[in-house]
Parts: sequence; structure tokens; C-alpha cells
Amino acid sequence: MNIILLGPPGAGKGTQARRLVDERKMIQLSTGDMLREARTSGTEMGEKVAAVMDRGDLVTDDIVIGLIREKLEAGDAEGGYIFDGFPRTLAQADALGQLLTELNKTLDHVIEMQVDDEALVTRITGRATCANCGEVYHDATKPIPADGHCTNCNGTEFTRRADDTEEALRTRLLAYYKQTSPLIGYYYAKDALESIDGLKAMDEVAGAISRVLS
Repeated sequence: MNIILLGPPGAGKGTQARRLVDERKMIQLSTGDMLREARTSGTEMGEKVAAVMDRGDLVTDDIVIGLIREKLEAGDAEGGYIFDGFPRTLAQADALGQLLTELNKTLDHVIEMQVDDEALVTRITGRATCANCGEVYHDATKPIPADGHCTNCNGTEFTRRADDTEEALRTRLLAYYKQTSPLIGYYYAKDALESIDGLKAMDEVAGAISRVLS
């Protein structure tokens, strides 16, 4: 089963993707992770990625699709793939659809995590992440434990993204609505879209996603 999680920054896509990896043995294909991995891989594609990033240029869609192709052709996902951070535009959605067709694979579900902008601001500006395992905490809803240890890995270092500020978030939201929100209509027209309430508690959101996938 191959799925896309759609939603603005802070909607909880990463949190829910990690749960699917643990519970359904899926593989999360994060654009950022793939680029960092490729840069140090020593492969021909990795050298191409490193050259682009060293110049400070944006990585092209062709390169990202090439990295995704490598992952899909490896075929080591027992439970399928989660596309995280891709596609972001209609052109990328077309390219991904063409790639899946070429590899005789399907896109089974596109899940839109609906959230309110003002609630997102509150959620994001209080967010902290375990530097070791990526577990997400929040000042109001899931504070860092009093003993300073991550509940998942016992790590003691926590980070906050430099762009997790109200001003930066609103800039990121504007980019999302201009570039990525058209994908909602795109996949709705293909009868592939399911929308869920992304503002509910994490377990409730996970349950809603599970019902879609089941």
C-alpha cells in the first residue's frame, strides 16, 4: 500500500508517518532524508545531489524523482511507502503518477490532514523535538518530561526549529497554499482523496488514518 500524507506544516504528518512505519512496516520516503542520504552515498546520483546543494541551488524535480525511483525499485517495503514532502506541486504529482505507472505500482490513498491556521500557530511555536530519535514534544500538550529524558529513547538533547516562529510559520503556510493545496483538488478529481481532522488528539488522528487504510 502506497500513500501520501497531505497537509500544511505542523499538521502532524511526520508524527503519523512514524506510527505507520512502526505499526504497518511501511517505509517513509522523506525528501529531506533522501537528499541527505544521497549526498553522502558516493553514488552517481549522490554526487549530482551534492553538487547542486553545494552550489546552493534548489534540487530539481528530476533528481527527487530519481531518488524515489531508486527507493521503489529496491522493493524492500513490507507494508508499502509513505510519501512525505513530495509531491508539493501539480507537476510533481504528475511525475510521481508516471513513475508509479512505469514501475507497475499504485497510489492507494491520499490523506489530507485538515487543520486550522490559528491552531497551527499555537501548535508549532511550542514544538520541540528529541535530537536523537525525532520524538515530538509540545509545551502545552506533551511537555518534555521533568527529568529531561525522552520517553522514547531516553535522550537528553531537545531542539527547536529556527523557523518555528509565528512569522516564519505564516510564510510557510502561504507557500503551502500557493503551491501544494491545489493537490487537494487534483487528487479529489482522481477519487483518491480522504480528509480527516488533523487537530484531534494524536491517537484519534492515528485511528482515523487506520480506518482509511483498512
